Amino acid sequence: MRIFVTGATGFIGSAIVEQLVGAGHQVIGLARSDAAAKSLVAAGVQVHRGDVENLESLRSGAAMSDSVIHTAFIHDFSQYQANCETDRRAIEALGSALAGSDRPLIVTGGTGMLAPGRAGTEDDPPIPSSAGVPRSASEEAAISVTAKGVRASVIRLPPSVHDMIKMGLVTMLIALAREKRISAFVGDGTNRWPAVHRLDAAHVFTLALEKGTAGARYHAVAEEGVPLKDIAEVIGRRLNVPVVAQSAEEAAAHFGWLAFFMGVDSPASSVQTQQRLGWLPSQPGLLADLEHARDLELE
Repeated sequence: MRIFVTGATGFIGSAIVEQLVGAGHQVIGLARSDAAAKSLVAAGVQVHRGDVENLESLRSGAAMSDSVIHTAFIHDFSQYQANCETDRRAIEALGSALAGSDRPLIVTGGTGMLAPGRAGTEDDPPIPSSAGVPRSASEEAAISVTAKGVRASVIRLPPSVHDMIKMGLVTMLIALAREKRISAFVGDGTNRWPAVHRLDAAHVFTLALEKGTAGARYHAVAEEGVPLKDIAEVIGRRLNVPVVAQSAEEAAAHFGWLAFFMGVDSPASSVQTQQRLGWLPSQPGLLADLEHARDLELE
């Protein structure tokens, strides 16, 4: 297939591209800079200049392709709600180029948009988008374009997509622990985050191209839930700093915008995804990668 990938040079997108090229697909990568374009050429990818705010570049990239994988997102959390709305518009633009064609559009979502307290499943709808939960806009956009004859599906990623170099939100916990010289968790620390290795996550995207169905939700989740206390303990040991339990009030000051996520129990299941796509995660778990992290300057 001829596949248009946004976020093709990103942490997850680059792993997807490598797998697609290895499988013999022709990949077109969205590039917003000369550096990104150079990286794509080196990876054997055709360059398409543009970005997620240039809707015409998205429409033209999708129009020339047999399918689209959308992983790009503006990771500026000071403008989080605005960036989520940008993503909604980007998905609508991609969908408009694919309308009526039954060509696949794979959109990236998050397991953090599910109701907390139990293992969320692929059948669970996201919490409706709002100022407090803006990220659901991406799933809502995918559903809207499905109604227009687009074979859109959503792959939900957990808070920690990891390898031994980057670890999603856990990378931010490491930075905070290094800065403040304590590794903290909230309450008794039994609340959980799901996790997946970046290569296992990329495989879900490639399988969804082959086997995905319109309107489906898939969970790229290898570990249903890793307790936050366990994460904090490994970080504390690696940095040689105290591991500290904090109250919700203390956490608000310590973690800032991360405090909400630190106090939520948000496990997620991928049983249906594994069954429907034939996906079997095989890479190391989060704590294993954290124990052997190379480039995080752990002390």
